[in-house]
Amino acid sequence: MHTQPRIGAFGGAGCKQMCGNREILTPISDSLRTPWEQYPSTAWQAGALGGQLLASRIDSPQLGYPRTVLLYLPTGYEDGEQRYPVVYMQDGQNLFDPAAAFGGQTWQVGKTMAQLAGEGLEAIIVAPYHMESRRIQEYNPFPHWQQGVGSLYSAFLTDTLKPLIDHDFRTLVSAQHTVIAGSSMGGLISLYTYCMRPDVFGRAAVMSPSLWVAQGAIYAVVREKLKPGGKLYLDNGTRESSAQPMAALLRQKGYRPGEDFLYVHGRGERHTESAWARRLPGALRFLLDRQDAPSESPLTDFARPSV
Repeated sequence: MHTQPRIGAFGGAGCKQMCGNREILTPISDSLRTPWEQYPSTAWQAGALGGQLLASRIDSPQLGYPRTVLLYLPTGYEDGEQRYPVVYMQDGQNLFDPAAAFGGQTWQVGKTMAQLAGEGLEAIIVAPYHMESRRIQEYNPFPHWQQGVGSLYSAFLTDTLKPLIDHDFRTLVSAQHTVIAGSSMGGLISLYTYCMRPDVFGRAAVMSPSLWVAQGAIYAVVREKLKPGGKLYLDNGTRESSAQPMAALLRQKGYRPGEDFLYVHGRGERHTESAWARRLPGALRFLLDRQDAPSESPLTDFARPSV
């Protein structure tokens, strides 16, 4: 059984920044200290999978209202001094708890992280909830289409949430150790944020992205803003809209398949939580530098749906 965390027990006295190849602490206001509570372990099989799942309500000055944020800590977090890469995942409701997830289907993130930990790969997961009826607006960065406020949501991630997480937990703070991830509209805002703030997010998992939003306005963002130097995973199922045009553009921008870019087709898969759950382990292996991550393939075996 996990003990109830103390406020500030997981953090240091400052915000970590890079100085050359070293991470250093700089002072940060105690007003950023945030209470984190245990998420009910029975809701996400903590006993079987290990790790801790915490929750908090985090204010967003950019958007003017708070939201629930989940945070997963690896099994050995409390027992050592190791710092961890961090994955920021959209649609937090759908990641761990079937009772909160759309249609009762989750991404099985706890199971994936337990599996990867057995391979020697661990990370902290940060998962903001979407705001129900505001989801489309928040994940849409184009104000001319359905009054999108995605640029403000992106600013919440980069300027409010990440500094708070880096303050309260033992993270590796550099962009190369920070991943942004999402699917559908969450994939769209993840790709946008990756393009606009490469100083914060050096890696991205863009799963079944809604590239059609605002007449495909994200293509212009990628053409104008995206630069080589990060690492990008892109996918779609073979029974949903293809991301092939975006994959072609990424290659034109200098991304190298199998090195800093991986494009995957999920064999027979549709636009569903269960499909993203099946593809998530391979995506994280690639982005978190597992050398045995799958190479680019038109039809990937690891993404084959269960029958």
